[in-house]
Amino acid sequence: MAIKLIKKGIYFYQGKQIKLNEVAGLDYENAYKGTLAYNILDKHNQNKPTIRGGALKLKFDALASHDITYVGIVQTAKASGLKKFPVPYVLTNCHNSLCAVGGTINEDDHMFGYSAAKKYGGIYVPAHQGVIHSYMRERMAGCGKMILGSDSHTRYGALGTMAIGEGGGEIVKQLLSKTYDTNYPEVIGIKLSGKPRKGVGPQDVALAIIRETFKCSFVKNKVMEFFGSGIAQLPIEFRNGIDVMTTETTCLTSIWETDDKVKKYLEVHKRPEEYKEIKQGELAYYDGLVKVNLSKIEPMIALPFHPSNAYTIKELLANPYEILSKCEEEGRKLLKNNKFTLTDKIVDGKIIADQAIIAGCAGGTYDNLMEASTILENKSIGNKLSMSIYPGSPTIYADLVKKGAISTFISVGINVKTAFCGPCFGAGDVPSNNGLSIRHTTRNFESREGSKPGEGQLACVALMDARSIAASAANGGVITSAMDIEYKYKAKPFVYDPTIYENRVLDCYGKGDYNLPIQYGPNIIDWPELIALKKHLIMKVCAVINDPVTTTDELIPSGETSSYRSNPMRLAEFTLSRKCPDYVAKSKLVYQDEEARKNGDMTEEYRTLCEKLGFDENDVEIGSVIYATKPGDGSAREQAASCQRVLGGVGNLAREYATKRYRSNLINWGMLPLLYDNGKFKLENGDIVAIKDVANVFDYYKINATVIRGDMLVSIVLTMDNLTDDEKTIIKEGCLINKNRCEL
Repeated sequence: MAIKLIKKGIYFYQGKQIKLNEVAGLDYENAYKGTLAYNILDKHNQNKPTIRGGALKLKFDALASHDITYVGIVQTAKASGLKKFPVPYVLTNCHNSLCAVGGTINEDDHMFGYSAAKKYGGIYVPAHQGVIHSYMRERMAGCGKMILGSDSHTRYGALGTMAIGEGGGEIVKQLLSKTYDTNYPEVIGIKLSGKPRKGVGPQDVALAIIRETFKCSFVKNKVMEFFGSGIAQLPIEFRNGIDVMTTETTCLTSIWETDDKVKKYLEVHKRPEEYKEIKQGELAYYDGLVKVNLSKIEPMIALPFHPSNAYTIKELLANPYEILSKCEEEGRKLLKNNKFTLTDKIVDGKIIADQAIIAGCAGGTYDNLMEASTILENKSIGNKLSMSIYPGSPTIYADLVKKGAISTFISVGINVKTAFCGPCFGAGDVPSNNGLSIRHTTRNFESREGSKPGEGQLACVALMDARSIAASAANGGVITSAMDIEYKYKAKPFVYDPTIYENRVLDCYGKGDYNLPIQYGPNIIDWPELIALKKHLIMKVCAVINDPVTTTDELIPSGETSSYRSNPMRLAEFTLSRKCPDYVAKSKLVYQDEEARKNGDMTEEYRTLCEKLGFDENDVEIGSVIYATKPGDGSAREQAASCQRVLGGVGNLAREYATKRYRSNLINWGMLPLLYDNGKFKLENGDIVAIKDVANVFDYYKINATVIRGDMLVSIVLTMDNLTDDEKTIIKEGCLINKNRCEL
């Protein structure tokens, strides 16, 4: 068995698993302090003492955002009284790099970011000059640090850095010298043993872990802590490749033991002072354990529409029709479209892909691309398969040129492109209708490859490691395991050239021109006014989603919509467009009803309702709400919440929230993160949910509410996980911006 989960508390003494009280004289009660996580969290916690399960108030060493998040973040912070960036804040331009949609608006955002970095003292990385996470690994990560990024794949644990991906509101708090507030998380040990076989890459290990942990929520909102003898068998980029994919388990963050290979990596990148040994204490306690035998991991493939829908390639090729039929059926239910097909990709018993991509922070590492080029040497990808590679940084690109890998890619028919995250979220390299794309990227959610189901387009992505993608490309697109081909690979050390960044990156940290004006474009629009919470709340249900999980891509699509993220109202037009196309129209009608109330002209429907409920119409807020079983998996994008908010959304109802970051986004935009099991009384579109004296229920686990459906009134009980005092204030004031303005 390659992976085994142990779902109970585990003690390690001197690196070996023991039972409670097995070794006399040890302080078992405080064994949690022996984890890597404790020591880093304690260092950054402003709320001492740091107690297991207690409240943390964290300040980070550095921040990072890209060009579909930093405009909104700076706008929010500016409206909240921002004077200068208090810590290094890196603004990369790797998501809207194409500047191909909407005229000048993408480059206008870049000029906004450039001028903001100059004004407030930031670090600006121009377009095509580095994928956000590749840059942060090379230039900013260091042992014992904590970094917060407004991208869900903010993970630098393999370099000894605890990094967390969150929505923009949490970045704003750090820019205003406030804290990131959360309870001390559970820590899950990830014990690595063995050594990967030739043909097995980091994506294979990551997908195997995700398959075992995602559906059972084993590491949800917890820290994944990597240790064990297997770490020494992994090159640093192999570790980085596993680490970046931990996001897809829904963990909070990750951290790895460090060693001489980490030290060497930092030396190569001209930052030797950033190294220090981070290792497990003599006694350490974990809330659970994942045992990973690297020697038994096989090449993997994650079929649509989630990285956890993973199989070994060997298993898939042995039962192609059975497995693809099952996936096809599940996909049709999810897409609500019987035209979705996968079994047609089987030809003469072989599965044939239409497109291949190796890209970004997960795929575009030096090691991945060097080994892929070796597999493809003296081959041809043929004239039907389309393939592109995107090195994660210009330093990687430059060394691949020197080593001859780029010429190999070009000679076999592969398009070589610059550092850009587009293939991860559907901007660029969109496959044809009914196409299957195999990718070493981070996600394969529905429409993540850029197709538009609303216009009759259906395509999909299967995730694979760069090695097996190269093997498949060498075989004309026929899905092939890298373990099933012959090739000789000898690693060549990466040579880092810092002048590439020194010549292009603007570094104004600590030396901003604080009187400089910010450069705006016509699409950069301020946030609309959001009102403080009223005494009573009337919420109309405008979308009901009973899917097991709802991703942020479904809440607000990625791809071409990213260009509109600097314009809140324009972007909001896309809210739930792929999942509930009538949501925007319904929520706008509710918004109009609230505007009528504010103008003293409440509609007869709501006036009658207020009389039934005993509400004074001057003390009521009318808003929209969605119900989703488990919303918020995937991206950290705060727009998944803010788009609902600017359309009049006042909350979400859910059985559970997929990630902490989505719940935090709701709160920072003044929306109630309500819980409802949708059991005995199932909510329907058009239902009205009313809460009396809503601000008074924040301190209670159970919240009495009334559902109005026609003439029927039904009492239900909602719940809400504990809110911090700051979170309560944010919701009461209507959003984080309002709270901050009140404090100016």
